[in-house]
Amino acid sequence: MEPTSRPQPANADPPAEGHLSPQSPPPEAREERGDETRTPLMRKTSDAPPYWTRHDRTISSASYHSIGRPGGGPILLEDHSEETHELSRGCWAKSASIDEYVLVSGPTGIGAYVVWHCTVQTLKGGDVVIRKRYSEFDQLRTDLVRSFPHAEAMIPELPRKSVVSRFRPKFLEHRKNGLSHFLNCILLNPEFAASPMLKDFIFS
Repeated sequence: MEPTSRPQPANADPPAEGHLSPQSPPPEAREERGDETRTPLMRKTSDAPPYWTRHDRTISSASYHSIGRPGGGPILLEDHSEETHELSRGCWAKSASIDEYVLVSGPTGIGAYVVWHCTVQTLKGGDVVIRKRYSEFDQLRTDLVRSFPHAEAMIPELPRKSVVSRFRPKFLEHRKNGLSHFLNCILLNPEFAASPMLKDFIFS
């Protein structure tokens, strides 16, 4: 006759370490069941790392000859230093600066205005000195926006106008920096630099 296990009372001490109660599963079963519910720390993925991703070039950033060449031919090093494109030939200025300004007023002080002295350094080494009023800068920007609506975002805004502070030194210094920035952005853009309205602004 096989001995039967007697139930332990409710207040009985837990089994000693190294002993298993009849209801507890063996360690192997606990470990196996735990592995099934444990969230893995790493997951395998088939996505390629960012530096493996192919970046397709646009026609503007790829060589015309490399696009037109069929098959996987040899890589050619092309010299673009002697660029003959019409737009690249439009650049003729190296930099522009506004050196000073002069306040011009009538005998009674009515109708006063500021004249800006600008120096444009050309790529050939010569300088072009011009004197312009703010209203002439404003007209140039209006003409450029009208002629190049697709490139309006590339035409900087002019410094704001002010009736009260227009002759104060701090305001004029801020305006000088803004006009200099505007003039450089226009002169160093091949499309704008070759436009008739800019040439009229500089040479008239």
